[in-house]
Amino acid sequence: MTPAAAATPFRVVCLAGDGIGPEVMREAIRALQALPLRIEVDERPFGGPGIRASGDPLPAATLTACREADAVLLAAVGSPEYERAEVRPEQGLLRIRSGLGVFANLRPVRADGVDVMIVRELSGGLYYGRKGRLSDGMAFDICEYHPWQIERIARRAFDLAAGRRQAVTLVDKYGVLETSKLWREVVDEIAAGYPDVRLDAMLVDNAAMQLVRDPGSFDVMLTENTFGDILSDVAAVATGGVGLAPSASLSEDGPGIFEPVHGSAPDIAGRGIANPAAMIRSAALMLEYGLGRTDEAGLLDRAVDEALRSTPTRDLGGTATTVEFGDAVVALLSTPEA
Repeated sequence: MTPAAAATPFRVVCLAGDGIGPEVMREAIRALQALPLRIEVDERPFGGPGIRASGDPLPAATLTACREADAVLLAAVGSPEYERAEVRPEQGLLRIRSGLGVFANLRPVRADGVDVMIVRELSGGLYYGRKGRLSDGMAFDICEYHPWQIERIARRAFDLAAGRRQAVTLVDKYGVLETSKLWREVVDEIAAGYPDVRLDAMLVDNAAMQLVRDPGSFDVMLTENTFGDILSDVAAVATGGVGLAPSASLSEDGPGIFEPVHGSAPDIAGRGIANPAAMIRSAALMLEYGLGRTDEAGLLDRAVDEALRSTPTRDLGGTATTVEFGDAVVALLSTPEA
């Protein structure tokens, strides 16, 4: 039985961005429209198209639309056209994350025998800390965290683990970094409120090795911004590649951002050979974590998994084009068994 469609349409802002972004976004929208669900799509310029339209990778009208939406679906940004420019498409990424207040980046990693959820803190650390250059030529980047930033991401990780295999691994560089010591103190306090969830701690270098050797040994991995950025890519490559990996960036009470991990791949843009699986999987994460539609998220995930088996694209050794893969997903969603 297919789930009943929501009475009120969900409003989703779609930011196709650069390179292969428009191609994979098109397939994600088609897949969403094939579900028993009412979704209003609002396409807005972001990245290179934003610069061309207004001189800004994140135009004010785009940010306003995102804030008023139920969720934001983002494809990819980055273009050789702006490689040496002062204003670049990528500059819109940190701004939109900050503008929407997202702080919890979820990176699910699934493969045969592997089901890991990496929970990365997204609003602090080196990327947002003080930085600069001194008169003697030295450069600096400061890793900064407040206890409240750690508390809220830790609660998100423990809540997720409670509904999974009830295990959290905190990844840090304890003994070297003062911020890691603070993370352990705060996470230990939060863990006391979740007696059924086991907490372990692991140094980041060991965690990276274990992700390659035995990724199935992890359930929920909790870590700070920079470590999470690196580890999630390691995990994706170890279990099939970043080309298949989706992500979700969640706020406390506003719209989340849902995007594939892969880049804009300008070298294959316009050729119709990009794999849209990660983009469509990101739409499934949006349904589950952004719109609360777990049934439809499951339908979409299963359709993508089956399409990967039956209609692989060139990067997976097949011959399917971007549109053909999308056709396969839509057809699977349209069958009674879906």
